[in-house]
Amino acid sequence: MGNVIILGIVAVLAGAAVRSIVRAKKRGAGCIGCPSADACHRACRKDEEK
Repeated sequence: MGNVIILGIVAVLAGAAVRSIVRAKKRGAGCIGCPSADACHRACRKDEEK
C-alpha cells in the first residue's frame, strides 16, 4: 500500500513538471529554468531563427 502512495506522489510531481514546461513553451520561453533569464547567447539566437 505504501508503494502505491509513493508512486502516486511521484506521478503527480512528474505531471506538474511536464505541465509547467509545456505552459512555458507555449508562452515562448527560450530557455526554461535558465538562470540568465533569457540574457544568454541562446536567447539571442532565438531571434535570428525567425
